[in-house]
Amino acid sequence: MTTVSLNEKQFKIMLKQTLVELFEERRDIFSAIVAEALEDIGLAEAIREGRKNDFMSKEEIQSILAG
Repeated sequence: MTTVSLNEKQFKIMLKQTLVELFEERRDIFSAIVAEALEDIGLAEAIREGRKNDFMSKEEIQSILAG
């Protein structure tokens, strides 16, 4: 196996080329990757917001779900 060494500038260029190629050739995959990343960001934000509030007991949750 061959090891390739890249400096930061070379890495950035290669990464940009790869992303452009991915976007041009496989928009479906690129869109799925972006959508999943946005979902992850949203979930992380929801978790952060949830931690700011008081926790509810299991009974309170069951009462709400029961109507």
